[in-house]
Amino acid sequence: MKSFYLTDAGRVRSHNEDSVTILKNASGEYLLMVADGMGGHRAGEVASSLAVTHLGKRFSNIASMGSELDAVNWLNDNANEINSEIIEYAKNNPDSKGLGTTLVLALLTKEYLIFGNIGDSTGYVLKNGHLHQVTKPHSLVNLLVETGQLTEEEAKYHPKKNVLMKALGAMEKVELDIFDVDLSSEAILLCSDGLTNMLSDEQIEKVLNDDTLGIEEKVIKLIRKCNARGGQDNISIAYLVIKESGEGK
Repeated sequence: MKSFYLTDAGRVRSHNEDSVTILKNASGEYLLMVADGMGGHRAGEVASSLAVTHLGKRFSNIASMGSELDAVNWLNDNANEINSEIIEYAKNNPDSKGLGTTLVLALLTKEYLIFGNIGDSTGYVLKNGHLHQVTKPHSLVNLLVETGQLTEEEAKYHPKKNVLMKALGAMEKVELDIFDVDLSSEAILLCSDGLTNMLSDEQIEKVLNDDTLGIEEKVIKLIRKCNARGGQDNISIAYLVIKESGEGK
């Protein structure tokens, strides 16, 4: 398996509030994470870093995640620990009003692939050359789309597009959306909305299917494309190739 992750401030924001990593433990299991922070006085980067660092340390200290149920419980327990830490930080730092972070993750073992999500960062899989969105955004506009009050096209340009209904640090108790994903997927892509607000799924898919590019080149090209279109937000990508093109056929 090959993996690569990268984050970029974009062309508009003065600093980067995203955090991203890909980790592998002693059993060869992978944890991919992207967190997009928010809050005053650069507190967003504190929240996103806290989430990724907390989970990363816990994961690296575990020999194996165990069963899928064990993994789901572990993810939700740690999400609530992170949530409490962010809330405590905000209480002790009054200038960090609105402190919080999204979190999208993927956990890959030999037996299962699960995604976890809170907020509007996105998790995809690439299967048979097609990009499939796994997660659903916890945003106001997505709620309005699901209830028929907005079309998907209207949602793309809605003035409240960035209003979140859920995030770590925004409520006393949290629960991740968990998705059980087919192990036959060829690749995993996690990203902050700095990518998805600039490029369509079709444009992302085209880059990922370009066999002339290596994995690092694909991630870098996606970020460059976002910046060429204005780079209006921080851009973070975690990409892991499970099976090379044509492998297992």
